[in-house]
Amino acid sequence: MKTLRLILGDQLNQKHSWFTNVDESVIYIMAEMRQETDYVKHHIQKVVGFFMAMRSFKEDLTEKGHRFKYLTIGNPENPQDLKKIITKYISETKAEKLEYQLPDEYRLDQQLQSICEDLSIETEAFDTEHFYTTRNELKDFYKGNKQMVMESFYRMMRKKHNIMVNKDQPEGGKWNFDQSNRKKWKGEPEIPHDRGFRKEVSPILQELEKAGVETFGNIEPESFNWPVSREDCQSVLRYFCKELLVHFGDYQDAMHDHEKYLFHSRLSFAMNTKILSPQEVIDKVLEHFYEHKEEIDISQVEGFIRQILGWREYMRGIYWKEMPKYAQMNKLENKNKLPDFFWTGKTKMNCLKHAIGQSLDTAYAHHIQRLMVIGNYALLTQIHPDEVDKWYLGVYIDAIEWVEITNTRGMSQFADGGIVATKPYVSSANYINKMSNYCGSCSYSHTKKTGENACPFNALYWNFLNEKRTFFQDNHRMNMMMSLLEKKDEKELNELTERAQAIIANPDTF
Repeated sequence: MKTLRLILGDQLNQKHSWFTNVDESVIYIMAEMRQETDYVKHHIQKVVGFFMAMRSFKEDLTEKGHRFKYLTIGNPENPQDLKKIITKYISETKAEKLEYQLPDEYRLDQQLQSICEDLSIETEAFDTEHFYTTRNELKDFYKGNKQMVMESFYRMMRKKHNIMVNKDQPEGGKWNFDQSNRKKWKGEPEIPHDRGFRKEVSPILQELEKAGVETFGNIEPESFNWPVSREDCQSVLRYFCKELLVHFGDYQDAMHDHEKYLFHSRLSFAMNTKILSPQEVIDKVLEHFYEHKEEIDISQVEGFIRQILGWREYMRGIYWKEMPKYAQMNKLENKNKLPDFFWTGKTKMNCLKHAIGQSLDTAYAHHIQRLMVIGNYALLTQIHPDEVDKWYLGVYIDAIEWVEITNTRGMSQFADGGIVATKPYVSSANYINKMSNYCGSCSYSHTKKTGENACPFNALYWNFLNEKRTFFQDNHRMNMMMSLLEKKDEKELNELTERAQAIIANPDTF
């Protein structure tokens, strides 16, 4: 039986059982599609990264003897649409069966189901063999529970997969070392030189321009700096273990205006495209840790593993449990537009200038920059979650909807009303000052609440609590802040509200 096997752009798992043996009756189809470049406007580095990774995947497996039909973005025979591409190759190859791996985005899952229903040949879906969990494992785990707390899921995962546990008890005596993972980086310890892969990408940029693909953000044509081959991704993993893991946990929440990456691994793109599996990453990190236990504290390793085994798998489970209604949730009823400076980085607020600026320059920002600077501002200024989703999904090289929307609409914007997080992640300037050096060279004073040179985050914070008090009156985790709000005298609250409203009305002047 002649079989077509579809590979999507985030299914670049060379270790998949499909590739165990070479089968002459199987043809793999891959395509760079306008369907995927255009459903949201993407950062130029994201489009380049995905297409280069897809091409590298195809080249590696072709060398091993597997047969491919691959359509580049500029190929005149490329229909640029998934259904048309599948139909085209069924006709050309006279295939008798279509096989595909289950997509991780709901829209593609629905599209492929619809396509298969219209086909006259046999179809079959397979697991991607990437995640620790199945789509519905989290849903089953929390069945009957009113609230889904990530910590209980994380502990179950540690036990189930025997990761840093002894007789069902955690190594080091604690399941979670989060309290140890909140240090401010002040220039020491020294951060090793960035592990870079400077690639010439002018040819693919010319292809994208000729094809008319619209993007945003910046790129250096002669020094594209993301690993897109399996060999390079494995090299980044080894580099992280050898040079960065030793301090990762301590400074994973830190921010600094001279350091974009600090001790972060930059492995999210490699994992979200499935070039590397989470198990491969965790196994390598644990192997290095156990070989160097005298040098590396367990808190560094646990903090990293929690992000992958806990948070990453948890967010995927939430996605499949709550979609498609999750994409329309707006429990706080926020309706404002995204300011222009999200597309330029031009603002007097130093923290936002750096966090957004580096996002536009590198297609990257770490989780605290995304959550407690950019996301914090978006929530405090009550921007519509649809606007926030589109920006986050487009700007970051690792952003695929299953992980983006749960972190953005859920954790960051609290638009789901508390499915992901038990309270909104909002703060005044105090937190930003505590975890970064941004405030020291800012035009605004982080200690002042009102007045022209007062940090906008301060007035926005109290205004947000005041405007949304009915949403939080029964949230016990907000009791302390709501109590402080009640104690503010009318004059101070009016001044805070007035300044906040001026910032919301004219965001690009601040």
